[in-house]
Amino acid sequence: MLDRLLQWDRETLLYLNSLGIEDYDSYWSVATSINTWIPLFLLFLILVIAKFPKKEASFITTTVLLLLGFVLLMMNLTKDFVERLRPNNNAEINTIIRILKSPEGYSFFSGHAATSFAITTLIVLFLRKKIRWVWIFYFWPLIFSFSRIYVGVHYPSDILVGAFFGLLSAFLFYALYNRFIVPYLLLTRPL
Repeated sequence: MLDRLLQWDRETLLYLNSLGIEDYDSYWSVATSINTWIPLFLLFLILVIAKFPKKEASFITTTVLLLLGFVLLMMNLTKDFVERLRPNNNAEINTIIRILKSPEGYSFFSGHAATSFAITTLIVLFLRKKIRWVWIFYFWPLIFSFSRIYVGVHYPSDILVGAFFGLLSAFLFYALYNRFIVPYLLLTRPL
């Protein structure tokens, strides 16, 4: 069963990666960079500050940062435990895929997918009752995650597991926020 999944993963990577068009390589190289998305992070921060009282905005921001730290820690522990080579470092396929980036380290699971889906989901959960169009932010993790396949550094399963882990982590942190922070904020707010 595992062999079939790994075979599917490899074939899907080969197919998706082969769809690349050289004219779009620069776009995907920019889209895969974390620095490209800094304006979006700033927008998230501005929206949180604009839509919540100062104290609550600071707790929300802290929760997002704690979530980011948690996801990065779990991702690094998982990568070191699983030790799956990235496609660009795998001698069996690195000569037949398009490689636009060449990071070292391991592949499983994608930190780009995990962190982008975690942050976006937590922001959406906080803002969904205040901004109806907040769901549009999911374009970011979709583009960010797919870019990792396009540039040849992740398998589809790395992306899917990373996205799933990010989503679950965001729901966990949102539940913890509601359990421990919301009662504290309600007690300290003026009546």
